[in-house]
Amino acid sequence: MTIGVLKEPPYETRVSLLPETVAMLTKKGIAICVEDNAGEKSFADNQSYIEAGASIKSRNEVVEASDILLFIHPAEPAINLKNAAILIGVYQPLFNTDIVKEFSSSNVTCFSMDMLPRTTRAQAMDVLSSQANIAGYKAVLTAANLYGRYFPMFMTAAGSVKPAKLLVLGAGVAGLQAIATAKRLGAVVEVFDTRPAVKEEVMSLGAKFVEVEGAADASSAGGYAVEQTEEYKKKQQEKIAESVAKADIIITTAQIPGKKAPILITEEMMGSMRNGSVIIDLAAATGGNTPHTKNNETITHNGVTILGNSNLQATMPSDASKLYGKNVLNFLQLLIDKENNINLNWEDDLVAGSCITHNGEIKNERVKAIINN
Repeated sequence: MTIGVLKEPPYETRVSLLPETVAMLTKKGIAICVEDNAGEKSFADNQSYIEAGASIKSRNEVVEASDILLFIHPAEPAINLKNAAILIGVYQPLFNTDIVKEFSSSNVTCFSMDMLPRTTRAQAMDVLSSQANIAGYKAVLTAANLYGRYFPMFMTAAGSVKPAKLLVLGAGVAGLQAIATAKRLGAVVEVFDTRPAVKEEVMSLGAKFVEVEGAADASSAGGYAVEQTEEYKKKQQEKIAESVAKADIIITTAQIPGKKAPILITEEMMGSMRNGSVIIDLAAATGGNTPHTKNNETITHNGVTILGNSNLQATMPSDASKLYGKNVLNFLQLLIDKENNINLNWEDDLVAGSCITHNGEIKNERVKAIINN
């Protein structure tokens, strides 16, 4: 059994496994080969991997030698994938349908960890949560750097400074961490979410929860947002507009799996924001929550700075890689038996739910439906 770790594209700083996680696998008798300098941006050099028991090889050598290949982002189509190899990463198959077709035609078995069912049993493998936690934290720090005023209230001999007013749209993992971080920095925080169930968590962190009645039930959506009625959306926009007009900083996180991110901050709302305000849009990869968001770009529109970034976790590569690697390690335990042989148990809901392609077929029904439409 050989597991290969590939180097990520130039824009990505993380790596699938750090040396500390590699050591846990090699102690079990699993061979690990790592692409040359795969971990350099995560502060893990080749020597660290060698000391953990891994071998350093070229990209082609890693691909040819591995039974399981780990790379976070989809590899370029030109890669010579080993026939029937197992791939594990975060491939966003609901959006990246071309790469799904490539994997299927290459006869590889692809597991996309962002498709794991959001169940209690899956928490130890939940890459979305582990990475969103970092993104929410870094979103607030990034906003603080972009915002030209203080976050906390200051009372000085020269006068008083009012605390920044921060609005968080979406109280998932990223949103909750953003709330906690903003409160630690002294901001006054308001929060909006379509799920009434998160109100208690929001308030426990010291933030005000903005309620809108009539939200569609999201209890069966696995922790994700769901589509709302037009009547609700109208009420929603009215409430959000009130909070946006008061906000100095807005952090948006709202995404719906398989669909474009909803526009929560309209052109009209943005016109009510004062010069120097900041929006951090964590939904940028799927279109963003404002009409002006551009992924991986920072723009200024009518005096408001909008930063679009769905990969803020990559700005903290060491810890992000550590947590991601632990998620992968836990997931590998579902695929490898005690004798270190691959054992794909299709009766396991986590294995079946995260599998995108196998034996030349697209296995995930949601992905298949999008491709066939």
